[in-house]
Amino acid sequence: MKTLAEIEAAVETLPKDKQEELLRFIEARLRNGDTNHSHDVTLVRSKRGFPVSHGRVAFTSADVNLIESE
Repeated sequence: MKTLAEIEAAVETLPKDKQEELLRFIEARLRNGDTNHSHDVTLVRSKRGFPVSHGRVAFTSADVNLIESE
């Protein structure tokens, strides 16, 4: 894909959950140039043991997989 129109058309074919995952990826990249967010996650837990995402960055599916693998 070389044009924005081609990318937009491809995004429209994705299921909603994949579109949301793509949006989170783009937001993270624009925010701080982070293209490998899930590899750089330092897992912090609340007092009740729930995972906490810093900076209100949503967990990606890769992050969830990392959490569940513990």
